[in-house]
Parts: sequence; structure tokens; C-alpha cells
Amino acid sequence: MPLTKRALAELVGTFWLVFGGCGSAVLAAAFPALGIGFTGVSLAFGLTVLTMAYAIGHISGCHLNPAVTVGLTVGRRFPANEIPYYVVAQVLGAIAGAGVLYLIASGKPGFDLAGGFASNGYGEHSPGGYSLVSGLVAETVLTFMFLMIILGATDDRAPKGFAPIAIGLALTLIHLIGIPVTNVSVNPARSTGPAIFVGDWAMAQLWAFWVAPIVGGALAGVVYPLMAKTSQERVVAVVPR
Repeated sequence: MPLTKRALAELVGTFWLVFGGCGSAVLAAAFPALGIGFTGVSLAFGLTVLTMAYAIGHISGCHLNPAVTVGLTVGRRFPANEIPYYVVAQVLGAIAGAGVLYLIASGKPGFDLAGGFASNGYGEHSPGGYSLVSGLVAETVLTFMFLMIILGATDDRAPKGFAPIAIGLALTLIHLIGIPVTNVSVNPARSTGPAIFVGDWAMAQLWAFWVAPIVGGALAGVVYPLMAKTSQERVVAVVPR
């Protein structure tokens, strides 16, 4: 598949992730009496990845996330020279998704970006008041586990056709754990889209939501191949001939 088509698929997919996931937080999470809450937002993020994995996975691999792209590159699943194209497409898609969400959300009387617009943050901008260190640890560990699941679910030895379900459920679980800490990023592009519209503190804290997820993704790219090799050797040793 030509790189231009794959990059376009990444743009569209990341648009859907930000519009769907952040949209659930901005428009539906606290809706009077019928709000979906943390659980609904977590499920929404998982569903965006699950649906896009089936829609564009066969086109671009459905990364939708610079940390995923870097992790797959470190794990020798993706060529390093294509990283810039994917990352630019992902960031543009995230900005577009946040832009459309802003157009919709701003049509409600009393709308104010000071509410956060689903931006990620730490300290006073953390939903639970968690510190920078807590945020960095959470984002690194959660992204590490996300990439471990992605690498494992897409391994040639894994059951075929189920990877999108495992990955979507993983992102749901990640949000159930991490929303109180940072509003959950595990995705630098997802963090960038809303932050551009909020500006101010969101842009000042954005660095953390690039550094921690990319470190976590890269670590998984190192660890999974080591684990998978050992696992394969054990399987070969115990399976009867």
C-alpha cells in the first residue's frame, strides 16, 4: 500500500479516536442525569480503536499513535524512515478531530475551554490532583502495557482476527485505570489535539504526554521480542511431535 494512502488512513483513524474518545468526555461524560461517566469515556476510547482497527488495519496497520509507531519500530515491525509520515498524519488527524469537536461543543451556551476540553494534565490539572511524577509513571507504564498487548495480539502466533478486540479492550482498561491520574494520554497525538485549543497550561504540560508514552512504547519494543523468543522456545520444547 502506498505510503500516502497509509498516512491518510492514519489521519482519518486518529481523527476518529480524538473526536470519538474526547468527544465522549466533553459532550457526554457529565451530561445531566444521563452522563456516561469515566466508564463510558473509557469504553468510547476503546471502541474508537477497535472500530478503526477493522476499518483501516489492513491499510496502515492502525497505529493512530506516535508511541505505537515508535514501539513497533523498536520492535522491528515498522520501518524507521516512515515514522515522520505517520506521526505528522496522526497529529493532523488529532487536531482535526479536536477542531470538529470544538465547533460542536462551542455551540452550547456557557461552554468554556477552561473546563479542560479533555486535555491531559498533572498537578492542579490532574482530575485527581496527582503529581508530575505520578503522571509520568502512569503514562509510561500504561503505554508500555498497551504496546505489549499490541505486539502480542498481532504476533504471527496469536489467534487470527482477534487483535482489534484485545487492543480495544486494553485501551478501555487503560482509561479505567488512568483517567483520575492524567485524563489518560498514552498517545502524544491525542494529547496534542485538545491542548492546541486550550493553550496555556495544556500546552505547557504537553511535553510530559510526548515523553512518557514514547518511552513506554520504546521499552515494550525492546521487552516483547525478548519475552516472545523465550516463549516460543518453551512452546517448541513442550508441544508433542
